[in-house]
Amino acid sequence: MPDIVIAFFALGLLAGVLKSDLKVPGSVYEILTILLMLSIGIKGGLALHADAASIELSQLLLVAALGLIIPLLVYPVLSYAVKLNAANAASIAAHYGSVSAGTFAVAWALAETAGMPLAPETTLFLVILELPAIILMLALYQHRDPNIEGSMAAIWIEALTSRGVILLMGGVLLGWMYGPEGLAPIEGVVVGGFKAFLSLFLLEMGLCTARVFQPLPWQHWRLIIFAALVPFPLAWLGLAVGWWLDLPTGSILVLAALTASASYIAAPAAIRAAIKKADIGLAMLASLGITFPINVLLHLPLLAAWLDK
Repeated sequence: MPDIVIAFFALGLLAGVLKSDLKVPGSVYEILTILLMLSIGIKGGLALHADAASIELSQLLLVAALGLIIPLLVYPVLSYAVKLNAANAASIAAHYGSVSAGTFAVAWALAETAGMPLAPETTLFLVILELPAIILMLALYQHRDPNIEGSMAAIWIEALTSRGVILLMGGVLLGWMYGPEGLAPIEGVVVGGFKAFLSLFLLEMGLCTARVFQPLPWQHWRLIIFAALVPFPLAWLGLAVGWWLDLPTGSILVLAALTASASYIAAPAAIRAAIKKADIGLAMLASLGITFPINVLLHLPLLAAWLDK
C-alpha cells in the first residue's frame, strides 16, 4: 500500500480527471499552506535546538551549489533539445533549479514513516535551494535581454521576503529558540498535525495537476518528455552529494527529492514579474502537471524503498 499522503494525492488526481465537483476552498488551501510551511520549519528548528553544533557551513554551501548547477545543466537541454526560446528556457530552468515544498514534505513523510534518520539541517536544504536558480536564470536572461523588468536587487528582496521563505525560516527560528518545552502548547497542532496538513494539501495538488494537463497539449511533446524523464537523473545529483557528505538516509532521500523536483510556487511568481515574455503555463505544465505527479506517485516511493534496504 502507498503511504497515506500519496493516496490523498491520487484521490485528488482521480477526482480531477473524473471532473468531480470536489474542491478545496481557496481560503482553506491558503491556511493549509501556511500551516504546512510552519510545520516543516518548526520540525527543522526543533532538530537544530537538539543538535545545532553538528551543522557545518561547508555542507550547506555544497547543497546550495546544486541550485546553481542544475539550471546550468538543464538550460542547454531546454534550448537545443526541447527547442524553447530564451525566455522560456530561462523560466523552466529556474523552475527546475528551484525546489518544490510539496515534494520535500512528501519525502520527509516517507522518511519518517520508514524510520529513516534525518539530520538537523535537512529543513535548511529546502530554504537554501529555493532561490539560487531563480536569481541565476534571471541574471542570465537579463544579460541577454537588458529590457528585463526590475533590478536584481529588487528581485532578491522580493524573493527573500516571499511567503514561503518567511514561513520556513520563521518556523526554523521559532523551533530553534523555543525548543520542545516552549512549543509544547502548540506542538500537537503545528508539529503533530504535519501529516494531516500534508494529506489535505496533496488532495488539492492532485486536483490542480488534473486541471493543468487537461487536455494534455501534445504540441509540446518535447517538453512533456523532458518533464517526465529529467527527475531521474537530477535525483542522482542529490544522492551523490548526500553520500559525499555522509548524510543519514532520510536526509539523502529528502535531498534527492529536492534535486528531482521543480518549483510551482516561488519560481512562477518571480518569473512572471521579471520575464514578461515567458509562458508560465508551459512551466506549470512541466513542473506541476508532469514532474510533480511522477515524483509523488512513482519516483519517491521507489527511492524510499531502495534507500531503506
